[in-house]
Amino acid sequence: MRIISYLFRSNKKRIEDFNHRGAVIIDVRTHLEWDAGHLANALHIPISNLKDHVDAIKKMNKPIIVYCKSGVRSARGAKLLKFYKIEAINGGGIVNLQRFIN
Repeated sequence: MRIISYLFRSNKKRIEDFNHRGAVIIDVRTHLEWDAGHLANALHIPISNLKDHVDAIKKMNKPIIVYCKSGVRSARGAKLLKFYKIEAINGGGIVNLQRFIN
């Protein structure tokens, strides 16, 4: 349990750091999930389309926080962006991320 708690706090600090540095928040959920509610100022790029937007995301020249419903798709999204040399972090699920950035 201590390991999970440590990782959770560590990720929180990284999310807060990214947010203070003007991070762009990307929601990788489906259109239906997005329409049901999303974080203010988030960009919506479904995980299935994320690779198509890599060049535009690079041009933003900002750190990226990726989120979804539970953290699984956002982990894949952050990994993809890191592969393309974009500074990205998995923000996890929408409920948890919302607590960190508000």
